[in-house]
Amino acid sequence: MAEREFRWHAIDRSQYDYLVQPLHDRDHIRSLLRPRVEYTAYALGQLEPGLFERTKWFWARGDTGTGLVLHSRGGLGDATFVTGDTDAIAAALSIHPGPANTYATCQPQHLDVLQDVYRLSNQQPMIRMAVRRERFAPVATTATVVLSGVDIRRINALYGSEGGPSYYVPEHIDAGVYRGVVTEGRLVAIAGTHVVSRHEGVAVVGNVFTHPAYRGHGFATVATSAVTEALLRYCDDVVLTVDPRNTPAVRAYQRLGYTEVCQLVEASAARRDASGLASVTRRARAAIRGRKYHGSFVSVRPH
Repeated sequence: MAEREFRWHAIDRSQYDYLVQPLHDRDHIRSLLRPRVEYTAYALGQLEPGLFERTKWFWARGDTGTGLVLHSRGGLGDATFVTGDTDAIAAALSIHPGPANTYATCQPQHLDVLQDVYRLSNQQPMIRMAVRRERFAPVATTATVVLSGVDIRRINALYGSEGGPSYYVPEHIDAGVYRGVVTEGRLVAIAGTHVVSRHEGVAVVGNVFTHPAYRGHGFATVATSAVTEALLRYCDDVVLTVDPRNTPAVRAYQRLGYTEVCQLVEASAARRDASGLASVTRRARAAIRGRKYHGSFVSVRPH
């Protein structure tokens, strides 16, 4: 169906106007994400059948451009991802802030917007690195093993070796790609994935960890190499996220052929409007204003 043309009616230019609409069409969402595949890889992965049904997408377009907000539900918790124009994102989040508690991913320029909506904690500036088949340089100095859900006890034992809890279940492992290094019968290093989509040809490598007593031997590099090699058999775009201050990890990934493509920020986020009543009121008002445009009409102050 062709989009209905609309015109902005606001006179006060201290506010910008946006039409916010939910998106349900994979092709439309894909067209918005593909131009920045390295940054949006996680969101693209959520288009995978079985994952897409657990997502909500909101698109805002208006005076300053367009923005996209994704709220997804997963076995390890809720997640929120944003991309696009800062004020357009603000418009979408003002009426669709998502769950009370979520794990947010954005770029540095989006932080002020997210802080208007959420209380952010554990903010972590990160860099996104990407590799393609032609750049990949595998490292196989140590043998690796394929891990599956049947290995869940020793996987959780490894992740919990620094004293923290580990809540992985077999489904998490079986839905991804996991490789490990075993020494003297003990799983001592692991690498896996946050999301894998064969349909979209993208994957996000993550959950890389080495037992404290076995660090400094390159085991994490070998495990990451094995995961990357397996993914590149059917994924065109493989990415990972790393703390830029973790110089050894950055160098290890560079050795495998990964290169930095962008910066981002990850944080735990608690919605400021804990009850959700304020966003419900704004959403109802915006729906009335935008009903003739088949969406919600939102005005926000520029950031």
